[in-house]
Amino acid sequence: MADVGLLGLPNAGKSTLIRSVSAAKPKVANYPFTTLVPNLGVVKLGMHEHFVMADVPGLIEGASDGAGLGLRFLKHLTRTRLLFHVVDVAPFDESDPVEAAEAIIHELGEFSPTLAERPRWLVLNKLDLLPEDEREATADEIVRRLGWEGPVFRISAISNVGTEALVQAAHRWLTE
Repeated sequence: MADVGLLGLPNAGKSTLIRSVSAAKPKVANYPFTTLVPNLGVVKLGMHEHFVMADVPGLIEGASDGAGLGLRFLKHLTRTRLLFHVVDVAPFDESDPVEAAEAIIHELGEFSPTLAERPRWLVLNKLDLLPEDEREATADEIVRRLGWEGPVFRISAISNVGTEALVQAAHRWLTE
């Protein structure tokens, strides 16, 4: 059973995140549905401190109606205590990150209102792909447009920027 579950669209960087903070080595590639089965990773924070993170296949719009792979694996997230909603802030197809995040929120609610109410943190990933002078404004705009009121973390999973603060905060939250 995992303590933290990762959810987001395909290619949001969920598998890259779990690879960067644990010994798990899920396949990572630049195409949708690279992750076909759930992956668990143990995030170690010290000699005796750790938690388990679950990476599931990405959700797509319509998942609650059976589209894609993610819905089949959402049940794995029902056993977690905390969700990281991973959002790609710089998608290659130039789609709107806010619309992508809203689609996941909708699919989560359609699947399980109880799961949709689970504590969920916004993890804005791939900030390193934006010009440095646009990063803060882009992240702030996403948070504002979503009306997000919970914790927000700005990271680059591939280069481990911000990931240590994320896992430390999660560990503190899980042990409170």
